[in-house]
Amino acid sequence: MSKIKLNVLGISYSQTQSGAYALVLTEESGDRRIPIIVGGFEAQSIAIQLEGLKPPRPLTHDLFMNFANSFNIDLLEVNIHKLEEGVFYSKLLCDNGEKKLSIDTRTSDAIALALRFKCPIYTTEEIMERAGIVLEFGSEEKSSSFSENASASDSVTPSSVSSTEYEDFTTQELKEMLKEAIGEEDYEKASLIRDELNKRNES
Repeated sequence: MSKIKLNVLGISYSQTQSGAYALVLTEESGDRRIPIIVGGFEAQSIAIQLEGLKPPRPLTHDLFMNFANSFNIDLLEVNIHKLEEGVFYSKLLCDNGEKKLSIDTRTSDAIALALRFKCPIYTTEEIMERAGIVLEFGSEEKSSSFSENASASDSVTPSSVSSTEYEDFTTQELKEMLKEAIGEEDYEKASLIRDELNKRNES
C-alpha cells in the first residue's frame, strides 16, 4: 500500500462545532488538503509547537516525549490509516532499539507528537480520495490561522484568528506581553502576539 506524506498546514477555529478547531493537513507532493476536527486541548498543543512557543511546564505531549526519550523509545512515523464515519484513525510506529511497535492513537494526539518528535506523517491514497479537498490559496504560508473555507466528511468551515488587536503596541511591549502570556499558560493569546511579531519581522 503506497503512503502519502502529509505536512501540517495550520489550525483555525471551527465554525461548525463549538469549542472545536480545524486541523488542516496537506499532501507534500500535491494540492489536496485534509481538514480534521480536533478538541481545544489538542489544538493548543499543536499550535504551541507550530509557533515555537516554550511553555514553562511540560504539557501532556511534552511529557510523553520526555518519557519516551528517557527510555530510548523513538517515534518513527505517524500513519493515518482509516477513515470511518467521519473519524480518522491513526497509529504510532515506535522503536525501542530492539523491536518496532504499532500503537493505536487519536489522530490529534498523533499529530501533536509527530511535531515534537519531528517524524513524518503518512496517510493512504484511499483516504486522500475520500477526504482530500483542493483549495485555492493566495499564500502558501504555514500559519496557525487557516483562513480558507473547507468542506469534507467532517463538514469543516474554519475561520481565521486575527492578531490585529495588537497592532497598536510597540515591539518591546509585545515581547513583554508574549513572555507574560506564556508564563500564565495563555497560549492562545501568546500565539496571536507571536503572529503580530512575525508579521512585523517580515515587513
